[in-house]
Amino acid sequence: MKEIKAYIKRHKLSSVTLALQKIEGLTGVSVSEVRGFGRGRARNVPDKVTEDLVDFIPQVKLEIICRDELVETIVSTIEQAARTSLRGDGKIYVSPVEAAIRISTGERGIKAV
Repeated sequence: MKEIKAYIKRHKLSSVTLALQKIEGLTGVSVSEVRGFGRGRARNVPDKVTEDLVDFIPQVKLEIICRDELVETIVSTIEQAARTSLRGDGKIYVSPVEAAIRISTGERGIKAV
């Protein structure tokens, strides 16, 4: 199993979601509103005394747990649907998942996904 985290522009969420829904075997997607900045995007405010010293860019984070064989399909789908060819389109990360447990049934492993 793998975890895919994708950080995309908010206005691309609809097109990415529609594209992901066409993937056979994809069991679900979690979406969170997030804020952050990338290299060269932070604007420091040295004269201002505040806890929030950086202007963060609003984005959307998608989290997907899937079977190994779906990873490339999901990643390429997100990449194509989220691309604007402008700076700040986002990032995609893929990580291994050691375990999954469905709380309601106790199922474990890929059956829990």
